[in-house]
Amino acid sequence: MSTDPLFRPFKLKNLNLPNRVVMAPMTRSFSPGGIVTGEVAQYYRRRAEGDVGFIISEGTGVDRPASLNDPKVPRFHGEKELAAWRRVVEEVHAAGGLMAPQLWHVGAVRTRAENWSPPGAYDSPSGLSRPEKKFGEPMSEEDIADAIRAFADAALAAKRLGFDAVELHGAHGYLIDQFFWDGTNRREDAYGGKDLPGRARFAAGIVRAVRQAVGPELPILLRISQWKQQDYAVKLADTPRALEAWLKPLVDAGVDMLHCSQRRFWEPEFDGSDLNFAGWAKKVTGVPTITVGSVGLTGELIAAYGGESSRPASLDELIRRLEREEFDLVAVGRALLQDPQWLVKVREGRTDELMPFERAAFGVLS
Repeated sequence: MSTDPLFRPFKLKNLNLPNRVVMAPMTRSFSPGGIVTGEVAQYYRRRAEGDVGFIISEGTGVDRPASLNDPKVPRFHGEKELAAWRRVVEEVHAAGGLMAPQLWHVGAVRTRAENWSPPGAYDSPSGLSRPEKKFGEPMSEEDIADAIRAFADAALAAKRLGFDAVELHGAHGYLIDQFFWDGTNRREDAYGGKDLPGRARFAAGIVRAVRQAVGPELPILLRISQWKQQDYAVKLADTPRALEAWLKPLVDAGVDMLHCSQRRFWEPEFDGSDLNFAGWAKKVTGVPTITVGSVGLTGELIAAYGGESSRPASLDELIRRLEREEFDLVAVGRALLQDPQWLVKVREGRTDELMPFERAAFGVLS
């Protein structure tokens, strides 16, 4: 099947993409003290030189004491930290690329580093890391207001640094997603409740604050998922109507594009239709979507962390879905992490040169 649909341009507000391929955000932990290095800047530049249309950075922490659970994950606040990010976006632009930072708060997630703890209290809606698992204390209304402020400040900094869009991480069981999930959000105030739209008020507040900070033209992306790292089987919305009730208020608040994470992009989201998560999100909201999940590889991300290798896989099903406009953009993670020239090889039909993914790639900045 022709790969031409992957190389058609796409426009969203002031974001003019040369093709439909996005570098997915992937945590790398190569930023000592939370400051990205020149090596990190070159890592992103290599993907821009490899013709990736749009790069979304690894998750980068907003200005809350425990927004990150790893001292080598970058922060997106502070004079030194932001100066380092300016270098990253300048390198990407110099190579002809476009880029958004992914603004992140991990919430009630334990540290990944030995002999290190974040310099402050963990944030979470109800002091739970998973259903019935106590972890820290619930956020006060003042904490919530300050977290909203932190996301807005980071987004404004991104605009001032010259980034082309911003993405908010609202997936995979991190802070924003902990508010979405009734298993971790047991609040009875305005930020809780039994209904999903009520539990989405925290996210909507962040989106509104970010929109006010960056103005009308900078695109705001929101990454969402049904599955959680705490429980792969969770489904926040089990029908299209529930999905619309969850996502429409977020779009009304200012989200321009939804980045819809699945473990395997080809799996249908609801019975009775083969539309995937991104397809249904686009259908019920009307905004463009990004699909992601095991694109171009035989295995999936969670198994890769466990050591499973993946072989290059056909893109035919992906292209068929893109051609019928089920979604608008395609995020590629591990294939691009392994090989910055992956997209060039796809475009030129050099499929025999596509590389398998090995777990060792997580440990280097290739």
